[in-house]
Amino acid sequence: MADDSETTDRPGAQRWVPEGATLPQLREAVQECRGCELWQDTTQAVMGDGLPQARLVLLGEQPGDQEDRQGKPFVGPAGRLLVQALDEAGIDRADTYRTNVVKHFRFRGRGKQRIHQTPNQVHVTACAPWLAAEFTQLQPVGVVVLGGTAGKLVFGSAFRVGEMRGSLTDWPERFPVANAPQWVLPTTHPSAVLRAEDQREAAYSGLVADLRIAAEALRGA
Repeated sequence: MADDSETTDRPGAQRWVPEGATLPQLREAVQECRGCELWQDTTQAVMGDGLPQARLVLLGEQPGDQEDRQGKPFVGPAGRLLVQALDEAGIDRADTYRTNVVKHFRFRGRGKQRIHQTPNQVHVTACAPWLAAEFTQLQPVGVVVLGGTAGKLVFGSAFRVGEMRGSLTDWPERFPVANAPQWVLPTTHPSAVLRAEDQREAAYSGLVADLRIAAEALRGA
């Protein structure tokens, strides 16, 4: 694993983000990003996936093991659960743009396994220019924020999923983006549902219920 000490160089991604780039150009450019140390041990950077005219952005934390290998977001177990929840909530996956606040997979090794590690705030801050660049090419009606890491980028360090989930609110001024959505809705990350074990059914039902609020808001737009 790359060094994660306080002395690690993290210049931020801005110098690698091409101005005015299209989504395909951003997917190519992000592979050269050295804004933090996470690029050193990963297969590739994972930019968002979906059409620029998608009405809903799904904003998660970071790519996982399968996403890192395949180069697309939300293709692992959590992503498959999210697709199922979207279907139950009445949201067409083709009408979503799926991305993460951090574009490289942060993990620790355990034998041949790569175990997820939550990105630190320094990684989120370093990577934020890529998300801002994505928004210049998108015009979403709404954004669903999946989990605490994405929520803290959008709403600030005081964000708690349990306090805000399922509530439609304005996009905060603290993280300005081009083409800001009409509303943003926080909910739990699908990986948290998978970790819920004995409470998984209830956690999944809660995720679907939150997504149904987003679906209703999309229909009313």
